[in-house]
Amino acid sequence: MQLNGQCLCGAVHYTVEDAFEYAGYCHCIRCRRRTGSAFNTYAGIKTGQLQLTQGAEHVRHQDESAEGYDAHCALCLSPLFSIVRGREYVHVRIGTLTDTPSRQPDHHIYVAFKAPWHQITDQLPQFAELPPP
Repeated sequence: MQLNGQCLCGAVHYTVEDAFEYAGYCHCIRCRRRTGSAFNTYAGIKTGQLQLTQGAEHVRHQDESAEGYDAHCALCLSPLFSIVRGREYVHVRIGTLTDTPSRQPDHHIYVAFKAPWHQITDQLPQFAELPPP
């Protein structure tokens, strides 16, 4: 099944397979600053599973390196996804999906760096940094 997603202004649309390998909440300082929130809610899948279907010309890359980059809409500045792990995976910002994925977040990472004003109130596993492989 395909899931649909888009930016806030609707200029950029994408589809992604509903086959995420993992999903979680990242509390690292970079994700907090990137989202302006206490954490980033993401789901990971192989890079080839995401396709831009509209507005590819409006997608801007930020912090590009050999490892990957962050993609956002140049018009409304919505963060859409990040290419990570040597460009092999895409971390979709779940909040940009217009459909509900079958995989729900099931862990918290980088809780050693979480915002001091944020309380994690669920019972999901918490990892100080990355979980063991």
